[in-house]
Amino acid sequence: MKKDNASASFTPYQQFVVFILAITQFSVILDFMIMSPLGDMLMKSMGLTTRQFGIAVSAYAISAGVSGLLTAGFADKFDRKKLLLFFYIGFVVGTALCGMVNTYPMLVAARIFTGIFGGVIGSISMAIITDLFDIHHRGRVLGMVQMGFAASQVLGIPVSLYVANIWGWQSPFILVAGLGAVITILIITSLKPVTKHLEVKQERDALNHLWHNLTKGNHRMAFMATCLLSLGGFMMMPFGSAFAINNLKLTNEQLPLLFMLAGIGTMIIMPLAGKLADKVDKFRMFTVASVWMMIMTVIYTSLGATPMWIVVSLYILMMAGMMGRMVPSVALVSGIPDMADRGAFMSINSSLQQIAGGFAAAVAGRIVVQHDKTSPLEHYDTLAYIMCALSAVAIFMLYRVNVLVKNRLHEKTL
Repeated sequence: MKKDNASASFTPYQQFVVFILAITQFSVILDFMIMSPLGDMLMKSMGLTTRQFGIAVSAYAISAGVSGLLTAGFADKFDRKKLLLFFYIGFVVGTALCGMVNTYPMLVAARIFTGIFGGVIGSISMAIITDLFDIHHRGRVLGMVQMGFAASQVLGIPVSLYVANIWGWQSPFILVAGLGAVITILIITSLKPVTKHLEVKQERDALNHLWHNLTKGNHRMAFMATCLLSLGGFMMMPFGSAFAINNLKLTNEQLPLLFMLAGIGTMIIMPLAGKLADKVDKFRMFTVASVWMMIMTVIYTSLGATPMWIVVSLYILMMAGMMGRMVPSVALVSGIPDMADRGAFMSINSSLQQIAGGFAAAVAGRIVVQHDKTSPLEHYDTLAYIMCALSAVAIFMLYRVNVLVKNRLHEKTL
């Protein structure tokens, strides 16, 4: 597409690509996100401590990060469709295994297996988007693809919690695996090969290609910004349901409604954020959303027993800031690598994000304390203050990324 045709409609095939990537992201995000709302149920049914649950969450993230780093050097040497298909099939198998376990060690092992495959899918999807849509349209595409996050809250998490209340906490994973099987068929039958990047001659082998992308100065700046963004969010997320039930005094029946209403709000926000990211300065939008998120996070985590409607309102406002900053930040970071490096860059970026998030979840499990199964969480608000400090540094780092991207675009127009 041409730069001056930013408002043009996508072709039917481009619309399908957006749809298949969005629903793929939906399933992957749901598999990961469901750990948070199932957290209170898991900790009580298995008798887990906050530290053990933090490890269960971080197991997926860290294994996903390591897997991404190990495969990053190969990411630009194969058809992106084949890569997506290979890792997605592994993810579906791993998710099914999560639905078959009944002990804590087996749960951690299954999460590690799932992370090895699931953690690479987001970076492959980003590389496909970057190959098929120019930077002036990526905000719009990312806004739609990342609606998978909102959809997981509107539909996935409420349904998952409903079936979990009936058939046990393992049943949502079986549900996601069944959906994944259908998505796999769609990828096989309808997604075209994505091979344009193979036309760019690669002089480096896989290991050198990985090292080249890790050590490139501009890339390091983007990687650091991404890690800072993920640290705070991963700290807050694992104990969200336990905080809502034990501190805010919501019931298990109200929890699905909280996630559903917040998801509806996010589904409205994300497309607007995507369009705004293409029309206004991306860094300015990121900064405003970050500051808003910092304010709302501190307010939300300081609450005690609170009426449902206030909890929902504040949660939606907090999520608006969190998701509003993601679209412009991802769009800016995607403008850093050259075409020949995109697959490796996106894999490394996603891997470092996952590793940073896994570390954050494990640390959060040590900071947050719960003395018994029904007592309030202590020090959850401490995580909010840490998140604010990390977000402030992230604003500075993304400013530098923004300068680099603008300089690249200026050089291309000369």
